[in-house]
Amino acid sequence: MTLQASKTDGRIDVQGLSADPLFHAFVEDELLPAIDMPSDDFWKGLAAIVVELTAENRAFLEKREELQQQIDAWHQKHPGRDFDHADYVEFLTGIGYLTEPGEPFRIETRNVDPEIASIAGPQLVVPVSNARFAINAANARWGSLYDALYGTDVIPADGRLAPGQGYNPERGAAVIEYACGFLDRILPLERASHAEVDRYELVDAGSGKAFSACLVGGERAELANPAQFVGYRENGEARSYLFRNHGLHIEVQTDPQHTVGAAAAGHVSDVVLESAVTTIQDCEDSVAAVDAEDKVGVYRNWLGLMRGDLEASFEKGGQSMTRKLDGDRVFRAADGSELRLPGLSLMLVRNVGHLMSNDAVLDADGNEVFEGILDAVVTAGCAMANRNTSGRLPNSRHGSVYIVKPKMHGPEEVRFTNTLFGRVETLYGLEPFTLKVGVMDEERRTTINLHECIHSVKDRLVFINTGFLDRTGDEIHTSMQAGPVLPKEAIKLEPWIAAYEDWNVDIGILCGLPGKAQIGKGMWPKPDEMQQMMASKQSHPEAGANCAWVPSPTAATLHAMHYHSVDVRARQAELASRRLASLDDILRPPLGDPGTLDAAAIQEELDNNAQGILGYVVRWIDHGVGCSKVPDIKNTGLMEDRATLRISSQHIANWLLHGIVGEEQVRETLERMAKVVDEQNAGDPGYTPMSPDFDRSIAFEAAADLIFKGAEQPSGYTEPLLHAHRRRLKASLRPA
Repeated sequence: MTLQASKTDGRIDVQGLSADPLFHAFVEDELLPAIDMPSDDFWKGLAAIVVELTAENRAFLEKREELQQQIDAWHQKHPGRDFDHADYVEFLTGIGYLTEPGEPFRIETRNVDPEIASIAGPQLVVPVSNARFAINAANARWGSLYDALYGTDVIPADGRLAPGQGYNPERGAAVIEYACGFLDRILPLERASHAEVDRYELVDAGSGKAFSACLVGGERAELANPAQFVGYRENGEARSYLFRNHGLHIEVQTDPQHTVGAAAAGHVSDVVLESAVTTIQDCEDSVAAVDAEDKVGVYRNWLGLMRGDLEASFEKGGQSMTRKLDGDRVFRAADGSELRLPGLSLMLVRNVGHLMSNDAVLDADGNEVFEGILDAVVTAGCAMANRNTSGRLPNSRHGSVYIVKPKMHGPEEVRFTNTLFGRVETLYGLEPFTLKVGVMDEERRTTINLHECIHSVKDRLVFINTGFLDRTGDEIHTSMQAGPVLPKEAIKLEPWIAAYEDWNVDIGILCGLPGKAQIGKGMWPKPDEMQQMMASKQSHPEAGANCAWVPSPTAATLHAMHYHSVDVRARQAELASRRLASLDDILRPPLGDPGTLDAAAIQEELDNNAQGILGYVVRWIDHGVGCSKVPDIKNTGLMEDRATLRISSQHIANWLLHGIVGEEQVRETLERMAKVVDEQNAGDPGYTPMSPDFDRSIAFEAAADLIFKGAEQPSGYTEPLLHAHRRRLKASLRPA
């Protein structure tokens, strides 16, 4: 029986809820048919979850504010950076902000795919609201090393190695040389270099095939570790050889007729690396979804990814192009059997946190339903559609659904998520703990109570990570009343940040994550600076992280080389014996001495922060772009999302509060930097300048509010103000 719904003011009343017609149509016409679920069951289940969990959700948001008020009051009584640390820790324990860890335990998560449990590799994060980006990220499971080297600054782009208009053979030779060096390190031949190979061959080995290399002089060379060869495929003279190292695959493609292969040692036309092993399809920080219309767009793309039919058409170079999801990669294993590997990255979906609500659904009292509750119900439902697809390997070969949950404060909020996911499983008739959770360690109360946070989801945990920017934003806001913080670059050098990064790994290992879950590290923020990334980002697997975030498919391919160089499981085993990082260091706010900064240094810091805020906010408000490459004050492109905005806005708010800068100075800086941002965007025909009429620019007003109202924002979050101003702008664009 189909539930009869009534319509009020365009909205649709169903089971005591009021649904926006766009959201209602998406559920009825797209989601439910994809998972073969009766309409009545869905709406009754959603209504029951809303009734049961809304009050609890609201209560712990109030507790956040109560704790913050107590911390503010304590710092006002004990101002400055030289407060009694032992007294501070005792105070935090007394108010329940810091809890004693319980008995030792190890997580018990089951049915976890190897991409998460045992394979260490790069992790892409992409706004699922952008279908083209979402598809590109899903397809980034495999990437051309030749293309990644040729198209980035890993190979210097000056003089004879400049790319030029067409193919530059000298640059191509440098790429081939670099790739040969990589193969020599990771797939070494006995007493020979890959640069000396005339051709690669398959030779008979019992009932199957083995890999062999014929050198230019006629001698043969075998792999130093023959077990690395796992498969092959043939197409005329073209042949691919598949290898595995540290769980990651390397495909060496050869073709003597190929333009590149004809001139390369061994006729290697490309080296294809298994790259973005996992991808987080993001509904949160990189997305600007402020109402039902936006949320439906987000959900529709996630559903399309799970059904396998998402497409994106666009114009490039004057030609119309369409992106689709790649198929599986099929090889012949060394023993002659079929070897089928996923063509797509394993996808996790990041829901929003517990704070915000959305008008897609109103409860019985006419209040917007908490967006985190809605995300859990809808994204899990969309993921179930993956079980009905055919023609490619499923996203999870174990039937699990992977949901990353951000911005939770402490164990009770993590327990709430565990309860919420359990209710969603009941709604859809799923086995308990089918919904797996990734806990983002980006809030101070989660960091210091990480052991108990993990314990709260020990049966469904698959991921923890560190996020410096959000974590720093929360650090500044939590200690807002303590005193002025250091400049941003100096904050990165404080003991608390190194202790925080190590603590996350230490607690993850202690709780048994290796072999069952990911321990992750944060984003590389400079998508055009790949040489810098290659020089520095190997530190992440060396720190014991079995995944780390990258901003693009190209970056994923390059970063994959680090995981071939570092055996992360072995590294985690080494780190298991070290002492835990210092909790005392983590609890020392990054406060500075105002007397050490001169006026010029203060203004430079203010300029940098203001320009970054404006450059990001103008795209968020005016265009609904939640993540993009934004030029900084020196015109270096940086990947910006709400995490970067949070730290910058909280930083200026802190300096305003403590008199390091004044209101007039900040306003003058904002207006001057708005002109800089306008100039940086002058080539964009869709861009609306903020200057000279600042009073008419909603984007400029939003940026100013984030600063001047920053100290009073819940946990220093930017979403409440961004959403309000974006809604204003969308309303202003609707026909009268």
